[in-house]
Amino acid sequence: METRPLIGTSLELPVLSFGASSLGAEFRGVTLEEVFASVRVALELGMNHIDTSPFYGRGMSEVLLGIALQDVPREQYTMCTKLGRYDVGHFDFSAKRVVESVEVSIHRLRCEYLDIVLCHDIEFVPLNQIVEETLPAMRKLQAAGKLRYVGISGYPQKIFHEVLRQTDLDCVMSYNQYTLQNTRFLDETIPLLKEKNVGIMNAGPFSARLLTNSTLPVWFRDPKEVQLAARQAAEYCTARGVDIAQLALQYCLMNRDITTTVAGSANPENIRKWHRWATTPVDAQLLEEVVAIFQPVHNIGHLEGLPENN
Repeated sequence: METRPLIGTSLELPVLSFGASSLGAEFRGVTLEEVFASVRVALELGMNHIDTSPFYGRGMSEVLLGIALQDVPREQYTMCTKLGRYDVGHFDFSAKRVVESVEVSIHRLRCEYLDIVLCHDIEFVPLNQIVEETLPAMRKLQAAGKLRYVGISGYPQKIFHEVLRQTDLDCVMSYNQYTLQNTRFLDETIPLLKEKNVGIMNAGPFSARLLTNSTLPVWFRDPKEVQLAARQAAEYCTARGVDIAQLALQYCLMNRDITTTVAGSANPENIRKWHRWATTPVDAQLLEEVVAIFQPVHNIGHLEGLPENN
């Protein structure tokens, strides 16, 4: 697996990282056999940067990762987890909970330290708390050696600009906003991150199944016109013998300003398939044609979190 440096840090990450949200049964029920096989296959294929959160499975993802990785030497993988979001509507970014959350994650994951810790979905809370309370508490834990790098994650691009206007970050993660259909992360934020020497991570290359042949989750919120364009694009790809998900993943990996793209599954066959796609040349003509299909709905998404954070 190709690797790239995460600017602003000493980390070298694979261009495709293993997302562990599915290990927490966020999309369907999973078996322990699937969980352990998925982690093993991801590591074997070089997807040795792992992304999780206490929100995924309400702790289940971290616990199962801790078991799956217990015999893997710590230097053979990097770990990113998050804090602040613990249930669908439960957020706590207080300094006290920062300390507790990091300690609990280290315990669940059975590791001595965390490589990256991100404030999770900060658009749901006033950003002044993140700047004035949460990030300073995380910096103290960084100085104590509990974590190596500090950042934020979320959906609206405004959050990255507002936080970086007031303080420094080591890295950020945007999701569902650098895809075949939506490039707001590139258009609005990546130039700022490069200017400020902030590490760039992308998640959600399939945009919550929008850019796949699978049924959308019940909570999917992008407008109907976006969904219809995606069906048209998927059918167009199928008629040419290509899975739209392959094109969606390859599109994300092509951008060299993005260090890593996170994709998650508890199905080891999916992970093997993604690895094949990541090492297969992209069909440039098909890519151009599919991007054209999405042009009428380009960058159309939805609001997430507090209105003032969008």
